[in-house]
Amino acid sequence: MAELRLGPLLRYADGESATVWVEASRPCTAEVLCASGARGTARTFQIAGHHYAIVPVTGLAPGRAETYEVLLDGTAVWPLPGSPFPPSVLRTPDPETVRVTFGSCRWAAPPAGGKDPVGPDALDTLAAGLAADPDSEPPDVLLLLGDQVYADETSDAISDRIAARRGLDDPPGSQVADYEEYTWLYRESWLDPEIRWLLSTVPSLMVFDDHDLIDDWNTSAAWLTGMRATTWWRERLLGGLMAYWVHQHLGNLSPAELAADPLYAAVCATPDGTDVLRAYAAQADTHPETVRWSHRRDFGRVRVVMVDSRAARVLDEDGRAMLDPAEAEWFEEQVRGARDGCDHLLIGTSLPWLLPRLVHDAETWNAQLCRGVRGDRWARFGERLRQKADLEHWSAFPESFRALADLVAEAATGPGAPAGVYVLSGDVHHGYLAEPVWPDRSPDARILQLTCSPVHNSVPLSIRLGFRFGWSRPGRALGRLLLRHGRAAPLGFEWRRRGGPWFGNQLMTLTLRGRSASLRVVRALPDETGTDGTGADGTGTGTGGTGAARLETVRESTLTPPGEA
Repeated sequence: MAELRLGPLLRYADGESATVWVEASRPCTAEVLCASGARGTARTFQIAGHHYAIVPVTGLAPGRAETYEVLLDGTAVWPLPGSPFPPSVLRTPDPETVRVTFGSCRWAAPPAGGKDPVGPDALDTLAAGLAADPDSEPPDVLLLLGDQVYADETSDAISDRIAARRGLDDPPGSQVADYEEYTWLYRESWLDPEIRWLLSTVPSLMVFDDHDLIDDWNTSAAWLTGMRATTWWRERLLGGLMAYWVHQHLGNLSPAELAADPLYAAVCATPDGTDVLRAYAAQADTHPETVRWSHRRDFGRVRVVMVDSRAARVLDEDGRAMLDPAEAEWFEEQVRGARDGCDHLLIGTSLPWLLPRLVHDAETWNAQLCRGVRGDRWARFGERLRQKADLEHWSAFPESFRALADLVAEAATGPGAPAGVYVLSGDVHHGYLAEPVWPDRSPDARILQLTCSPVHNSVPLSIRLGFRFGWSRPGRALGRLLLRHGRAAPLGFEWRRRGGPWFGNQLMTLTLRGRSASLRVVRALPDETGTDGTGADGTGTGTGGTGAARLETVRESTLTPPGEA
């Protein structure tokens, strides 16, 4: 009998259809059956001895949530017997109100000894609160903006499994080496009871960042040359891209996109799709311009564009760009297409566009050095500094930074512009709001950089102090000196911090109604009541193996109309 190994994950959901992802123990037919009679089936496909299905469900009604069950070869396997959680639901968004919750950087390993050194998991705490309060309003979609798994920072449990499988003496040691070990990471992350229930009942969109493969993935051409010279990188890369396609990317696609996807068809058409998918991953490595991981989702008049800011990079110093030409063209089409048809445009990119100003200036200065504006000696120094200090955000790709600024300003200006253009990011292990200001133009839409991370991780005190200094006047003055030394051209606009910096495990939620938008920032804290786990602010609680926790509201803002944040 087939068993449910992982999932279900509710991934895509629109007004009348949805997709549900599962992993089974053997080949079988997966079925999703809703209380209303809406249903869908799919045969599993096989990758490296694992069996998966993504089930398209049709016949749903807009703006409704209905319970569902999962069957494998006709036997019910979800909900789990005796589950303490409410029934999972297929939730189709209400086009009148869209709630978008987002964050990044969730290190999923359970704490050793019952105490979590980085504090409560914000996503886990959200899940427990929603499960405990049937009247709460769940998000309409979760945007998970990178570092869903940490291939280069494994838990003790994963490290022990690696040691038993191949030992730890040879590279990459306790880091994951191939597809099989990646599956362990996803199981560790998604089998957490609260997270498993949450992902079964709230649709999600996902995009990778560096730790899904390795810290500072695709920093520069020199970095890539060094990695390709190792004995282990190619297998890690192929395994990572294959695992990402299976576990994350497939669920980003609509049922129509799945039906038209040639790779998905080829994998499903063969008894074992491993070689087909491996060849695709190899193509993505050697010819990244032929593969697109970016994707788009529309929720009524809200458009979400998720941008791959890792695999699509051009690393040659003479043409360095965050997005290759094909990816950039696709991205521009999605953003420009939001005019006249959208009230809000959300751009999801794992890496922030607008950083603390000193950090931005340091990365731009470094990029100038690396391209040789101060000579070969400075270029060599710049490359060493770039790799050691992780200088590889949008500001480290100056032409791409300017192109994104111009595109955002264009989308936000003129008749038909949305009410808000929001760039949603994570990566930097703190949260903040930043707003660009142009001296020669006044966009009609509110433009904001909304940065939220980590969901569950930490940042050293020295880095916290550095980020705070980066926003300060002395920090800005130091940044100007760096830009002058690097002979960088003026940007033509500035940006101002509108909130933060906030530290700790956190989530942000945008609530979009018509052309109005509001933002809530919450932080996960250990519960201090010692009673029933209800936090002092009345929000939900969670455990996740770390004791009761609560979500504390640290900021609530009205974002549109302009001037009210």
